[in-house]
Amino acid sequence: MRRFPLVLPCWLLAAATLACGGSSTPTAAPAPASPVVDPATAATITASVTFEGAVPPPTRIRIDGDPKCVAANGGSERLSESIQLGTGPALQNVFVYVKDGLAAYAFPVPTEPVVLDQQKCRYTPRVLGLRVGQPLAIRNSDPLLHNVRSDGKINQAFNLSTPLQGMSFQRTFSTREVMVPFRCDVHNWMSAWVGVLDHPYFGVTAAGGTVALAGLPPGTYTIEAWHEALGTKTQQVTVRPRESKDVSFTFSR
Repeated sequence: MRRFPLVLPCWLLAAATLACGGSSTPTAAPAPASPVVDPATAATITASVTFEGAVPPPTRIRIDGDPKCVAANGGSERLSESIQLGTGPALQNVFVYVKDGLAAYAFPVPTEPVVLDQQKCRYTPRVLGLRVGQPLAIRNSDPLLHNVRSDGKINQAFNLSTPLQGMSFQRTFSTREVMVPFRCDVHNWMSAWVGVLDHPYFGVTAAGGTVALAGLPPGTYTIEAWHEALGTKTQQVTVRPRESKDVSFTFSR
């Protein structure tokens, strides 16, 4: 009598393998959860930014190529805003942020958009920050045509027009980048810079020249101060639980 090999269904073979001590493809272990900042031990680093020496006089920018810009600014010229002082020697429009030291942490991303406005033929604010994945709402408050060019080196660049007053659109950035420059091809004096970070510890100096980085977990951090015309400066700072520490940055030309 001719004999034929016994063929078992696949599911029966798998069950037999497991019953005999065989192994199956292991399930990947879940990634460990990121540590959470404990408010009871959180620290604060306050940065003060000043300018030392004689401030270079602002350059005059002709804006008479667009009569609506002339009307909005009350004249055919405006002064450059690349270096602006606040109270005393305080330096404005400096982006201060934690550059290094937070790799172990993850933070929820805000859903509220950050607004970059086109107003009186200038970007407002000139320097701002937002989170990776947080919406940036770009708005045109002027009764004229503007163009929005984002020239990120890491994030994808874009170039869109906002031809109507009240028009707006939103974009998000997928990667950390300090800084993303913005321009207007229609009005070449219009500039803005956007810092994109994966954590909430950043700010921009106003008239007082200070930024408070509050709610930090204890640790050692590299703090960077960025200015569009004067470059960057960094300091390493260590904070203990519930400690408040001041640091200062001085720029010159």
